Amino acid sequence: MKPVTHGGDMGDVRRRYPDAPQPWIDLSTGINPVPYPVPPLPLESWTQLPSQDDLQALIDAAAKRYGVDDPETIVAAPGTQALIQILPRLVATSRVAIVGPTYEEHEVSWRRQGHEVTVADRLPASADVTVLVNPNNPTGRLAPVSDLQAVTGLLIVDEAFIDFHPRTASFAGANAVILRSFGKTYGLAGLRLGFAIAERAFANRLREELGPWAVPGPAIEIGRRALADDAWLAQTTGRLTADSRRLDELMTRAGFTSLGGTLLFRLGRHPNAAKIVETLGRSGIHVRSFAREPSWVRFGLPGTEAEFSRLAKALSQ
Repeated sequence: MKPVTHGGDMGDVRRRYPDAPQPWIDLSTGINPVPYPVPPLPLESWTQLPSQDDLQALIDAAAKRYGVDDPETIVAAPGTQALIQILPRLVATSRVAIVGPTYEEHEVSWRRQGHEVTVADRLPASADVTVLVNPNNPTGRLAPVSDLQAVTGLLIVDEAFIDFHPRTASFAGANAVILRSFGKTYGLAGLRLGFAIAERAFANRLREELGPWAVPGPAIEIGRRALADDAWLAQTTGRLTADSRRLDELMTRAGFTSLGGTLLFRLGRHPNAAKIVETLGRSGIHVRSFAREPSWVRFGLPGTEAEFSRLAKALSQ
């Protein structure tokens, strides 16, 4: 099966545009460009295996952040991508409906395990398993909780980009499997930390599949502190709200039709999308294009005033 193309692989991009100005601006991912400040870590987090007490402290912080009453329903993992690949192995061969277009690794992972997969533009009337990214990547579409409550069968909701929405938008705590990303919101994707929220029996199966020490000590320590930092999240939400509006204005002036997005990325349509992506690449700016939708371009948010200025100048060309 052909691998999915992702943003962020700057090695290939640098080889494609060897004369591009430096430093490169990577706007091809939906990762917060201003990361959570990594605190000094105790040496033991690097030299010792993570203890159950340390892991439980992380789980408790996640339960409070996500509004989950029962911490036993939360499973910590080395990123939500690991969970996306594990879930199809825990379900008998099924009819799987994926609401798309969306993050393609869901489709690839279920097909790899022999499931019958269909991709539709709305929640299905019936399916054994329904997979929804909410808010969606790359469109930002947000399905209301009332729609999710009507789904039959096993429901899997990937809430990787929901942290900046009100807690009432999340389906966490309901009869479903919920995936929550850490690295995107907190700008620490290299930490590889994510969570699943599911009823106890299914959560235990996930823990068994992941095995012991699935999350390293530094990720546990940083994740625990960051998830408990209400002030940082509130401040970040305000900054990203203003910056996403500014990015929308730049895209509109460049002739894009807005298709939506989240506070971490914006999606636009342009009849000359391929040419714009090429121009940006030659300007040292990497954005996300889509083979299935060649008129679409997704922009991550610039992280500094200098990056906004470079993007504005490149788009004006």
